[in-house]
Amino acid sequence: MRQQSSQQADLFALDQQRVLYAELCNAFYARELHRLSQQCATQPDPKRVSRLLDSLPYYVERAAFHIVHGHCPLTLDGQNGSWIAKQSTKPPSIDSQTNHAFYSANAHVGILVPLLVTQGHLQFVTIDTLDQVSSNRVHCNQAGWFDLDGHYKDSRLSGAQHAQLLVPNKKNFTPACCGHRWQQNKVSSPRTLSLREMLLTTRINWKNFKQPLPMKDS
Repeated sequence: MRQQSSQQADLFALDQQRVLYAELCNAFYARELHRLSQQCATQPDPKRVSRLLDSLPYYVERAAFHIVHGHCPLTLDGQNGSWIAKQSTKPPSIDSQTNHAFYSANAHVGILVPLLVTQGHLQFVTIDTLDQVSSNRVHCNQAGWFDLDGHYKDSRLSGAQHAQLLVPNKKNFTPACCGHRWQQNKVSSPRTLSLREMLLTTRINWKNFKQPLPMKDS
């Protein structure tokens, strides 16, 4: 009887995983197709759109698989494909000395890092990865170069944007995963993360932020 109950529990858990996986795939497809349609309207590039559409099933299924089988302390909204957590009243604070101490000792290629991005009066946190590290600066895959204090030293971002490197910890990664935003230091509506960002959230090692989780094929 105990073995039968255990098997029933396993089947129920498996059914729940299948439902969640389907919900996430639907949410990600709807999100990415809407994003691509907006890009086509402003920057028509049939070849690029074709490439993105061809690769879309792979990345959608990969993100859904790793979220379903991952371990994240945040609450998941499967229908909307997003993470949920209580938002702080103000954006993360910047501490240059803390940044320098951390990155001078722990920066290495592949580590996940949070960035505080400012667009006018709007602020939010994104996730990026380090792909180059030198003795006095680090390079983020999407944003570009930063010094070890976390100050932006590149021109890749548009003139309306500014970024600040933060220390990877739960306090800084939580708003990045949940899309938290602040307008003039007041809570604003959250943004929707891109599929790339959702994939990166599945690689966060919440027990050791210095060592990201490997991305395995589903």
